[in-house]
Amino acid sequence: MPQDILFISDLHLSLDKPEITRRFIHFLENRAPQASALYILGDLFDAWIGDDDFTPPNGAIRKHLKQLTDSGTRVYLQLGNRDFLLGQRFSQDTGVVLLGDYTVIDLFGTPTLLTHGDLLCTDDIPYQTFRTQSRTLEWQQNVLSKPLLVRLLAARWYRLRSFFHKRKKSQDIMDVNQDTVIDTLQKYGCFRLIHGHTHRPAIHNLTIDGQPAQRFVLAAWHKQAGDALSWNQDTYQREVI
Repeated sequence: MPQDILFISDLHLSLDKPEITRRFIHFLENRAPQASALYILGDLFDAWIGDDDFTPPNGAIRKHLKQLTDSGTRVYLQLGNRDFLLGQRFSQDTGVVLLGDYTVIDLFGTPTLLTHGDLLCTDDIPYQTFRTQSRTLEWQQNVLSKPLLVRLLAARWYRLRSFFHKRKKSQDIMDVNQDTVIDTLQKYGCFRLIHGHTHRPAIHNLTIDGQPAQRFVLAAWHKQAGDALSWNQDTYQREVI
């Protein structure tokens, strides 16, 4: 029986990134079935405009995720800042379980907090304002009511705008706020955190209430390679995909 658990994030799958799509499908067919569970911590897709969008590579990804869950590997998905419109139809089509913004799991006896990571970047006030607005039911219903072609064009424009906005922001603003990290871990009663979003893979050691804690930051996938955090009963390791 497979015992290890895999964590990945920030693949940003899209039509114009075929190398990453091929690598992810190979991962789903070969590596992921060896694990008991796979956690995808946000931004699986570079943009998601609704569960009715089957433009490439969405259909292929759905099919391979379904094959993986049918094989017995449990797959869990948190929504990121790029694909937060993923919904129940996607979950039903793939067998993937959607998680909330913060989820505590028992990782081989240790309570571990999982999140995409964008909620921890509280210094980026304009983004947090947009995030609050875009998670409302009214905002999402308004977007999803538009024709698919309109949503496709809007997604391309938003990605372009996001690219130029990021170039104007300081790197510190787009990273997590340390006080927010500590407050969040205290709120959920955890001393281990795993997240993505910042594209700054690292293991950070910190102290909370006099006790050691750790923050694991997952890497983004790129054309050259992917990255997964593998955890088993005894240890963890970074796997280059």
